[in-house]
Order: sequence, then C-alpha cells, then structure tokens
Amino acid sequence: MTDAPLDWVPATPPPRAPIDGRFVRLEPLNAQRHGEALWHALQGPDSDPDLWDYLPYGPFAERGAFDDWLAGRQAGDDPLFFTVIDKATERAVGLLSFLRIALADGCIEIGHIAFGRAMQRSPASTEALGLLMRLAMDELGNRRLEWKCNARNGRSMRAAQRLGFTQEGLFRQHAVIKGRNRDTAWFSIIDGEWPAIRDAFVRWLAPENFDAQGRQRQRLEELRGR
Repeated sequence: MTDAPLDWVPATPPPRAPIDGRFVRLEPLNAQRHGEALWHALQGPDSDPDLWDYLPYGPFAERGAFDDWLAGRQAGDDPLFFTVIDKATERAVGLLSFLRIALADGCIEIGHIAFGRAMQRSPASTEALGLLMRLAMDELGNRRLEWKCNARNGRSMRAAQRLGFTQEGLFRQHAVIKGRNRDTAWFSIIDGEWPAIRDAFVRWLAPENFDAQGRQRQRLEELRGR
C-alpha cells in the first residue's frame, strides 16, 4: 500500500429501497408494517434470550416501548435500518443496519444485528448479511466494510470471521454499554479482498450446495479457501 493519489470518487449513499434475495428480502424498516412480527420474533416466547446481551438497548418489557424504539430507528439515516423478511412466510424475522457511513472515505459498517431464533445459523441469516455486503461494496462503491463487536461476544466474533472479515485489533475500554465495560473487536473487508469473498457467497448460496434436507455441502470458509 502506497500513499500515491487515489483514482477515487466518494461512495454513494445507501438507498431506502428493498433488496431481494433467494431466501430473504430486506426492506427499509417500517415500524407500523413490521412491528407486530418483529415483536414476536425478537421478544416473543420462542425468541433467543441472549439476543440483547451485547446490544446497547433492549430487551423491552412491553410492546409500547418496543414500538417507540422501532419508530426512532425508522426515522434515522445513520444507522439506516432494514427489516429481514422471510420470503417463505412473508414475515419479518430480524433487523440489521448500515451505520458510520463515511462517503468521502468509502467506509461503511454493518451492525445492530438482531435476528430471531428461526434465522440463526440458517442460510437466511448468511444471505441477509451478504445482501448488505454486496450493496456496500459492489453498488455503493465503498473501499472498506467494517464489523465491530464486544470482544466478549463470541457469536459475533465467529460470524465476522466466517463471513470473511479480517480482525484488525482490539480497542480496550472503548465504551460503556449498559453499565459495563466494552472492549471492542474491529474487523474489516477492503475492496481488494472483496471479489473472492463475494464469489464464495455466490457458490455457498447456490441450490446445489444444499442437500434435500437443506444441509450445506461445503462451508463458506471452504469455498473461500481458508
């Protein structure tokens, strides 16, 4: 890497528009349209009790507070929230967002990930993240895609590595979240790495990579060659 001048134009802002995939569709968050299904997916009796452990908000004791929170997230542009729609049921099953959008630098982050239990460890969750990754790098023209999480959040750390992010370091005592210290692990994908990561996503999501029971034949890491 040199410090020579870049042949570079700023990245494009992410649009408030649906993104269609094979298993899921991402829609800009709409609290009124998505609230009922999201409440059941993220707060219902079958939801993941550990879901809110490392998020800076939640869980919500009552529906009104949850709806108010959704409405606040809907109104913002950074973070820009998307609802995950399961195409098989047409129900909202999770949330995720773009954030820390730096157009001049071509840097954008994916975060605020809250997936219902039905999405976890499923092709739908991988595809949902892959759709935002492809939008960020292929269509919006970013140079750098970031992922950050509490260093104690093993699930998020493993997910970042599985998706192809490289861990860059640890920011010690970076924040106080819910009254507790957060050491933040930083991960990234840069534009030179992205084509191989994108190609592995395409091959992993292909129908022939899954058997009749929906089990993967090859892991995403194997298809990426690491």
